[in-house]
Amino acid sequence: MRVIAIDGPAGAGKSTIARALAARLGLRYLDTGAMYRALTFAAMRRDVLDDASAVAELAARVVLHVGDDGVVVDGIDATAAIRSPEVTREVSRVAANGAVRAEMVTRQRAWAAEHGGGVIEGRDIASVVFPDAELKLYLTASPRVRAERRVAEAGGDVDEMERAIAARDEYDSSRAHSPLVQADGSHVVDTTGLGIDEVLATIEAMLVAEHAPADEGLR
Repeated sequence: MRVIAIDGPAGAGKSTIARALAARLGLRYLDTGAMYRALTFAAMRRDVLDDASAVAELAARVVLHVGDDGVVVDGIDATAAIRSPEVTREVSRVAANGAVRAEMVTRQRAWAAEHGGGVIEGRDIASVVFPDAELKLYLTASPRVRAERRVAEAGGDVDEMERAIAARDEYDSSRAHSPLVQADGSHVVDTTGLGIDEVLATIEAMLVAEHAPADEGLR
C-alpha cells in the first residue's frame, strides 16, 4: 500500500497539491478535512452540535462519501454546503472531539486499504493516521498568503481571514486530540511564493531521493 501523507494548516495548499500529485502518481486522493466538514454538516442538520456525545454517536453511523465526484452525506449532496461559512465556523470543535477523531481515523485507514493507498491530506495524516507513510509532507505558507488564497476562493476580507486563520492555527495546534504538528520524519514545504508546478517538482524530487540507494551518495 502506497501512502503519501500531507499535513499542514488551513490555506497552505494541501488540497490543490494533493489532488495534483495524486494525478501525477496515478493514485487516489482523499481530503480528510472534507470528512470532518461532512460530519459537521450532518450534526448541524440534526441540531446536535452542542452535544459532544451525540456528535460522536453520529460519527459512527453517518453514511459519508468523499470523492472526486463530490461529498454525499446520508444520501444528500453536500459538496457545496460543507464549504459554507457556517460549517467552517463549527468544524474545528467537531474535529477536536476525541471519539470523532478515532472514528474518522478508522475510516481513513479503511479507505486507504480499500484503494491500495493514495495521496491523503489533512491536519494529522502524517503524525497520527499514517505515521509510516512512504513520504510525509508538512505544507505551510505565511498566514497572509493563506488568507489571500482563501479569499480568492470564497471571497471575504483578507485581514479578517488572516485573523481567523491565526485563531484556527492556535486552536488546532493546542487541542488535546491529534493536534496540528510537524510529524517526525516529515519534509516541510513552504508554498509561499511558489506555483503548483514548483511545489510538485519539489515533492517529486523528495520521492526520488526517498527511493535512491543508500550508498548512491558515496559513488
